[in-house]
Amino acid sequence: MVAESNGQFRAASDHDVLCVARDIIETLTPRTKMMSPAEAKTFVQVKLAGLEREVFAMLLLDSQHGLIAYAEPFAGTINQATVHPREMVKLALLHNAAAVILAHNHPSRSSEASKADIATTRQLVTALDLVGVRVLDHLIVAGHAVTSMAQLGLM
Repeated sequence: MVAESNGQFRAASDHDVLCVARDIIETLTPRTKMMSPAEAKTFVQVKLAGLEREVFAMLLLDSQHGLIAYAEPFAGTINQATVHPREMVKLALLHNAAAVILAHNHPSRSSEASKADIATTRQLVTALDLVGVRVLDHLIVAGHAVTSMAQLGLM
């Protein structure tokens, strides 16, 4: 149940639940250990599912894969977001990240990696590797589904 401004209550929608989940994620202590790929998937799903436009995000991790920060440096249209490798490298260096997990959503709810997704990932892996930052995965959020490009061998 959700309280309305007029004092009435209504059933919580999926959007309401996602908003509350995002608020909870925001309260997580920095350096939360990413224990498994499943936890990383849940984290980005809560952050990116249900957004109306494509958003490119990065989880910045320390050498023990503890979460230093979460950033959404690029947002685009309903079917694409332009990603600049230079800015991703700057962000990783700013946070002194040892590793990162890339993520973006597909508002179309198609969980399949596009040719552009694969090319962008490879470009980012190369750019980040030059400065000693390891890309652990690239997750694609499509509603309730999350695809791991690492598990599919696309990185």
